[in-house]
Amino acid sequence: MKPFKYKPPRTHTGELRTPVSFFESEANEGPMPGESKGETLYSCFAKVDEVWMKDIEVAKANGTLSDVTLTIRDPLSTFRPTNKHHVTIDHSHYQGKTYRIKEVQPDMQNRQFVRVIAGVSE
Repeated sequence: MKPFKYKPPRTHTGELRTPVSFFESEANEGPMPGESKGETLYSCFAKVDEVWMKDIEVAKANGTLSDVTLTIRDPLSTFRPTNKHHVTIDHSHYQGKTYRIKEVQPDMQNRQFVRVIAGVSE
C-alpha cells in the first residue's frame, strides 16, 4: 500500500480570473496636495482573496479589514511590484477603489506565483 503523503493545495492558472492593473502615482501639479493616477505599468489576471473569517477579529484590531491578497503569475524581469505602486481591481465589487501595495512575497508553495498584499489607499 502506498503511504499517505500530504500535498498542499496549489494555485493554478485557472484561478487567475480577475484583471488587475498596477500603476505608480504622481504628485498633483499646483499647490493642492494629493496624488493622481499615473500610467499603467503592468496589467495581468489575479486571484483575489480578502481577509479570512478566522482572522476577522485580528483584522479589526489592526485596522486592516479592507486588505486584499492578490496572487499573480511571477512576471520575472518584466515588472517587479513594490510598495511604491498602487493596484486597481477590475471587478464590480472593487470599482472606484485604489489599493496601495503593502508587501510583496514569493509564493513558497509554487515559485511560479507572487503574492501581493494591498490595502485601500486614502
